[in-house]
Amino acid sequence: MKKIINAVMLSMAILVPQTNDLAFAKPIQDSEQLRVDDMLMLFMTPNIYEAIGDYYYPNILKVKPEIEPWHISVIDTHRVNGFRGFVFSITVEVEPSLGHHVPVGKDHLTFRVSVGPSVRLINHNHIASYGLPSELQEWAVR
Repeated sequence: MKKIINAVMLSMAILVPQTNDLAFAKPIQDSEQLRVDDMLMLFMTPNIYEAIGDYYYPNILKVKPEIEPWHISVIDTHRVNGFRGFVFSITVEVEPSLGHHVPVGKDHLTFRVSVGPSVRLINHNHIASYGLPSELQEWAVR
């Protein structure tokens, strides 16, 4: 009986898909694309902060959550007006946080960026809300 249980457990361990850290790995090496993405996030952070703040404060949180460039990922970019046009659509994924360490949610923001520079929020899609730990419940709107 013991051998059967061990065989079943071994079979399950082999056959059941496992989450691989490499599938979700963050970059470990600098690249031209990573530098361009990071520079873009530095320029976009004030607009992202404003859009996220307007969503979470004052209806969800009593303060505006923080936005850090390393918690912003570029999801999609494209030219709105064709080849060599200078009107862009940029979609980013953001994980705003409280106190730099406690993520409060996940959002996708789409901006239209054009000459000027002009940055305009086109779409805000709230993906997920994360519960706050007990020591930060005072910041949640009840």
